[in-house]
Amino acid sequence: MAEKVVIGNAELWHGDCREVLPLLGQMDAVITDPPFGLGDKMKGGTWADKPAFKDMPVWDCEAPSVELLLKISSMAPRTVMWGGNYFGLPASRGWLVWDKANAVPTMADVELAWTNLDRPAKRFRGLVGRVEYGHPTQKPLDLMLWTIEQAGNPARVLDPFMGSGTTGVACAQLGKAFTGIERERRYFDIACERISRAKAQGALFAPEEPQQVQEVLL
Repeated sequence: MAEKVVIGNAELWHGDCREVLPLLGQMDAVITDPPFGLGDKMKGGTWADKPAFKDMPVWDCEAPSVELLLKISSMAPRTVMWGGNYFGLPASRGWLVWDKANAVPTMADVELAWTNLDRPAKRFRGLVGRVEYGHPTQKPLDLMLWTIEQAGNPARVLDPFMGSGTTGVACAQLGKAFTGIERERRYFDIACERISRAKAQGALFAPEEPQQVQEVLL
Protein backbone atom coordinates (compact mmCIF):
# COMPACT_ATOMS: atom_id res chain seq x y z
CA MET A 1 0.00 0.00 0.00
CA ALA A 2 1.46 3.34 -1.08
CA GLU A 3 1.76 6.13 1.49
CA LYS A 4 1.21 9.80 0.58
CA VAL A 5 2.69 12.80 2.39
CA VAL A 6 1.62 16.32 1.42
CA ILE A 7 3.95 19.25 2.14
CA GLY A 8 2.48 22.48 0.81
CA ASN A 9 2.12 22.00 -2.95
CA ALA A 10 4.38 18.94 -2.90
CA GLU A 11 2.80 15.46 -2.96
CA LEU A 12 5.26 12.73 -1.95
CA TRP A 13 4.50 9.03 -2.34
CA HIS A 14 6.30 6.13 -0.71
CA GLY A 15 5.77 3.14 -2.97
CA ASP A 16 6.49 1.61 -6.35
CA CYS A 17 5.84 4.06 -9.17
CA ARG A 18 4.05 1.32 -11.12
CA GLU A 19 1.38 1.28 -8.40
CA VAL A 20 1.24 5.03 -7.82
CA LEU A 21 1.17 6.33 -11.40
CA PRO A 22 -2.43 5.22 -12.08
CA LEU A 23 -3.51 7.36 -9.09
CA LEU A 24 -2.08 10.54 -10.59
CA GLY A 25 -3.34 13.00 -13.19
CA GLN A 26 -1.48 14.68 -16.02
CA MET A 27 1.57 16.79 -15.19
CA ASP A 28 3.33 19.62 -17.00
CA ALA A 29 6.71 17.86 -17.07
CA VAL A 30 8.44 14.66 -16.01
CA ILE A 31 11.96 15.32 -14.70
CA THR A 32 13.62 12.26 -13.22
CA ASP A 33 16.78 10.24 -12.69
CA PRO A 34 15.86 6.53 -12.89
CA PRO A 35 18.15 3.71 -11.74
CA PHE A 36 20.66 3.02 -14.51
CA GLY A 37 21.04 -0.70 -13.79
CA LEU A 38 24.75 -0.24 -13.02
CA GLY A 39 24.78 -1.38 -9.39
CA ASP A 40 27.23 -4.22 -9.98
CA LYS A 41 29.63 -1.88 -11.81
CA MET A 42 29.90 0.80 -9.11
CA LYS A 43 33.09 -0.53 -7.56
CA GLY A 44 35.62 2.18 -8.32
CA GLY A 45 36.78 5.08 -6.21
CA THR A 46 36.81 5.36 -2.43
CA TRP A 47 33.08 5.77 -1.82
CA ALA A 48 31.93 2.50 -3.41
CA ASP A 49 32.94 0.46 -0.34
CA LYS A 50 31.27 2.72 2.22
CA PRO A 51 28.67 0.90 4.38
CA ALA A 52 26.07 3.59 3.61
CA PHE A 53 26.11 2.57 -0.06
CA LYS A 54 26.04 -1.20 0.38
CA ASP A 55 22.42 -1.42 -0.79
CA MET A 56 23.10 0.26 -4.15
CA PRO A 57 23.70 -3.04 -6.00
CA VAL A 58 20.21 -4.07 -4.88
CA TRP A 59 18.08 -1.08 -5.95
CA ASP A 60 20.25 -0.27 -8.98
CA CYS A 61 20.62 -3.83 -10.23
CA GLU A 62 18.14 -3.42 -13.09
CA ALA A 63 17.08 -0.43 -15.18
CA PRO A 64 13.34 0.25 -15.67
CA SER A 65 11.82 -1.19 -18.83
CA VAL A 66 11.37 0.99 -21.90
CA GLU A 67 7.62 0.33 -21.64
CA LEU A 68 7.50 1.78 -18.12
CA LEU A 69 9.59 4.81 -19.06
CA LEU A 70 7.39 5.56 -22.08
CA LYS A 71 4.30 5.24 -19.88
CA ILE A 72 5.86 7.74 -17.47
CA SER A 73 6.68 10.05 -20.37
CA SER A 74 3.06 9.95 -21.54
CA MET A 75 1.98 11.63 -18.29
CA ALA A 76 3.32 15.02 -19.39
CA PRO A 77 4.07 16.81 -22.67
CA ARG A 78 7.70 17.34 -21.63
CA THR A 79 10.08 14.70 -20.32
CA VAL A 80 13.70 14.75 -19.15
CA MET A 81 15.28 11.47 -18.00
CA TRP A 82 18.86 11.54 -16.77
CA GLY A 83 20.85 8.47 -17.78
CA GLY A 84 18.62 8.13 -20.82
CA ASN A 85 21.39 6.58 -22.91
CA TYR A 86 21.09 3.40 -20.79
CA PHE A 87 17.43 2.75 -21.52
CA GLY A 88 16.96 2.19 -25.28
CA LEU A 89 14.51 5.09 -25.65
CA PRO A 90 13.45 6.51 -29.05
CA ALA A 91 15.80 8.78 -30.98
CA SER A 92 15.91 12.37 -29.77
CA ARG A 93 17.77 15.50 -30.78
CA GLY A 94 17.05 17.37 -27.54
CA TRP A 95 19.63 15.63 -25.33
CA LEU A 96 20.94 17.39 -22.24
CA VAL A 97 24.57 16.91 -21.21
CA TRP A 98 26.04 17.36 -17.76
CA ASP A 99 29.75 18.07 -18.22
CA LYS A 100 31.31 17.09 -14.89
CA ALA A 101 34.00 19.69 -14.35
CA ASN A 102 35.66 17.82 -11.46
CA ALA A 103 35.20 14.22 -12.64
CA VAL A 104 37.81 11.73 -11.43
CA PRO A 105 39.25 8.86 -13.54
CA THR A 106 36.84 6.28 -12.08
CA MET A 107 33.82 8.48 -12.91
CA ALA A 108 32.13 9.29 -16.22
CA ASP A 109 33.19 12.70 -17.57
CA VAL A 110 29.62 13.46 -18.68
CA GLU A 111 26.08 12.28 -18.03
CA LEU A 112 23.29 12.37 -20.61
CA ALA A 113 19.59 13.08 -20.23
CA TRP A 114 17.10 11.90 -22.82
CA THR A 115 14.27 14.31 -23.58
CA ASN A 116 11.26 14.35 -25.89
CA LEU A 117 11.97 17.99 -26.74
CA ASP A 118 12.42 18.72 -30.44
CA ARG A 119 15.22 21.26 -30.00
CA PRO A 120 19.02 21.46 -30.06
CA ALA A 121 21.02 19.59 -27.43
CA LYS A 122 22.28 21.66 -24.49
CA ARG A 123 25.18 21.35 -22.06
CA PHE A 124 25.57 22.20 -18.38
CA ARG A 125 29.06 22.41 -16.95
CA GLY A 126 29.08 21.94 -13.21
CA LEU A 127 30.71 20.21 -10.29
CA VAL A 128 29.93 16.78 -8.94
CA GLY A 129 28.83 17.44 -5.38
CA ARG A 130 29.46 15.46 -2.24
CA VAL A 131 26.98 12.83 -1.14
CA GLU A 132 25.34 15.01 1.49
CA TYR A 133 22.06 13.17 1.99
CA GLY A 134 22.99 9.51 1.87
CA HIS A 135 22.11 8.81 -1.76
CA PRO A 136 25.15 7.72 -3.83
CA THR A 137 23.81 9.07 -7.14
CA GLN A 138 22.33 12.31 -5.82
CA LYS A 139 22.22 15.04 -8.47
CA PRO A 140 23.53 18.53 -7.64
CA LEU A 141 20.81 21.07 -6.92
CA ASP A 142 22.11 23.55 -9.49
CA LEU A 143 21.89 20.86 -12.17
CA MET A 144 18.24 20.18 -11.37
CA LEU A 145 17.40 23.90 -11.32
CA TRP A 146 18.92 24.11 -14.81
CA THR A 147 17.04 20.99 -15.91
CA ILE A 148 13.71 22.53 -14.89
CA GLU A 149 14.59 25.63 -16.90
CA GLN A 150 15.45 23.48 -19.94
CA ALA A 151 12.03 21.80 -19.63
CA GLY A 152 10.34 25.18 -20.04
CA ASN A 153 9.77 26.09 -16.37
CA PRO A 154 6.71 23.82 -15.96
CA ALA A 155 4.19 24.59 -13.23
CA ARG A 156 3.91 20.99 -11.94
CA VAL A 157 6.75 18.46 -12.08
CA LEU A 158 6.60 14.69 -11.64
CA ASP A 159 9.63 12.66 -10.49
CA PRO A 160 8.72 8.96 -10.22
CA PHE A 161 12.25 8.02 -9.06
CA MET A 162 12.62 10.74 -6.43
CA GLY A 163 15.61 9.40 -4.50
CA SER A 164 16.63 11.87 -1.80
CA GLY A 165 14.42 14.59 -3.27
CA THR A 166 16.71 17.01 -5.10
CA THR A 167 14.17 17.63 -7.88
CA GLY A 168 11.58 18.42 -5.23
CA VAL A 169 13.94 20.83 -3.46
CA ALA A 170 14.57 22.60 -6.77
CA CYS A 171 10.81 22.88 -7.34
CA ALA A 172 10.36 24.27 -3.81
CA GLN A 173 12.99 26.94 -4.45
CA LEU A 174 11.26 27.89 -7.71
CA GLY A 175 7.77 27.89 -6.19
CA LYS A 176 6.59 25.01 -8.40
CA ALA A 177 4.24 22.16 -7.54
CA PHE A 178 5.92 18.77 -7.26
CA THR A 179 4.87 15.13 -7.17
CA GLY A 180 7.55 12.61 -6.23
CA ILE A 181 7.58 8.83 -5.83
CA GLU A 182 10.25 6.78 -4.06
CA ARG A 183 10.12 3.11 -3.07
CA GLU A 184 13.17 3.00 -0.77
CA ARG A 185 12.02 4.05 2.72
CA ARG A 186 15.34 5.55 3.76
CA TYR A 187 15.53 7.86 0.78
CA PHE A 188 11.83 8.73 0.97
CA ASP A 189 12.24 9.93 4.56
CA ILE A 190 15.28 11.99 3.58
CA ALA A 191 13.33 13.53 0.68
CA CYS A 192 10.43 14.45 2.96
CA GLU A 193 12.79 16.18 5.39
CA ARG A 194 14.68 18.07 2.67
CA ILE A 195 11.55 19.24 0.86
CA SER A 196 9.87 20.24 4.12
CA ARG A 197 12.91 22.31 5.03
CA ALA A 198 13.00 23.91 1.57
CA LYS A 199 9.29 24.76 1.82
CA ALA A 200 9.82 26.34 5.23
CA GLN A 201 12.51 28.59 3.76
CA GLY A 202 10.13 29.76 1.04
CA ALA A 203 10.72 30.15 -2.68
CA LEU A 204 14.12 31.67 -3.41
CA PHE A 205 13.12 32.62 -6.94
CA ALA A 206 9.89 34.12 -8.24
CA PRO A 207 7.91 31.53 -10.22
CA GLU A 208 8.30 32.03 -13.96
CA GLU A 209 5.56 31.63 -16.53
CA PRO A 210 5.77 28.25 -18.29
CA GLN A 211 7.49 28.58 -21.65
CA GLN A 212 6.30 27.20 -24.95
CA VAL A 213 8.66 24.38 -25.81
CA GLN A 214 8.31 22.39 -29.01
CA GLU A 215 8.25 18.69 -28.29
CA VAL A 216 7.84 15.33 -29.92
CA LEU A 217 4.91 13.51 -28.30
CA LEU A 218 5.33 9.77 -27.82
